Amino acid sequence: MIQNDPGMNALDWVSRGALMQGGLTESTAASLLGPQTWFAGGSGDPLVFLHGVGDHAGAWSRVAPAFTATYRVIVPDCAGRGTSHPFHCPLGMQTMLDGFNAVLDADARACGFPSSRITLVGNSLGAWVAMVWAAQHPERIKRIVAVNGGPVKGLRPDLTLAPTTRDQARRLWQSITDEANHAAPDALLDELIRKGREGAVSRVSLADMQPFLMDGRLSEITSPVDLIWGESDQLIPLEYARNLASALPRARLTTIPRCGHIPQLECAACFTKVLRTVLDREP
Repeated sequence: MIQNDPGMNALDWVSRGALMQGGLTESTAASLLGPQTWFAGGSGDPLVFLHGVGDHAGAWSRVAPAFTATYRVIVPDCAGRGTSHPFHCPLGMQTMLDGFNAVLDADARACGFPSSRITLVGNSLGAWVAMVWAAQHPERIKRIVAVNGGPVKGLRPDLTLAPTTRDQARRLWQSITDEANHAAPDALLDELIRKGREGAVSRVSLADMQPFLMDGRLSEITSPVDLIWGESDQLIPLEYARNLASALPRARLTTIPRCGHIPQLECAACFTKVLRTVLDREP
């Protein structure tokens, strides 16, 4: 029997199916954490997509398949999300890094390019994971694309990612979307509450995450970084991105108007176009 993040719903499974309909294949590798799942397709240098804290690989279903003609596209379920284990213990950064390493090693063995340098595209928490991994493995990185996220403090303290009331859920929804999309039915708000209670968000260990913050240490990230930011994001606002760009040794900032915290879902077509332009530039 396949185990999965209990926060997942029917739409989550649909998005995972869309990855396979887009030409990616689902694979599973053994690890000390338990099985780790990823979707992959295409050929060329590795292009890896990392999702946010409450998401899974399916969050990239409207973007990742567009790049299989020129890249080996790899879309993992980060540890404790989707069908990647573990599901019944606290989740910290090291757990996510261990799961990610297991996926990279398994995919490299399957495809025979263990020395190829990687482009990491990470949204929100995925951007934090990407930058920490890049600082640890600079020799393996071609570039980082950080999408509305990073490894320094900046999350608004007046918002919670695990709302318990519709009012809290509404405030969270309105912080991550453009004003044009602020209206949210009660069913959507109730699903945000359920996911926050039952899904991976509830198992993230802040104590285990804190040591991996990089405030004052961004100079350790020597790889080129492209920042892509939805300008309407109020969870991690544009000012955060500007501060990152000024502190990173090699960074460029590209913004997307009328788009919020999760561009690959809210404005997928525009985001795909912007990402393609960014990747076509010299690092």
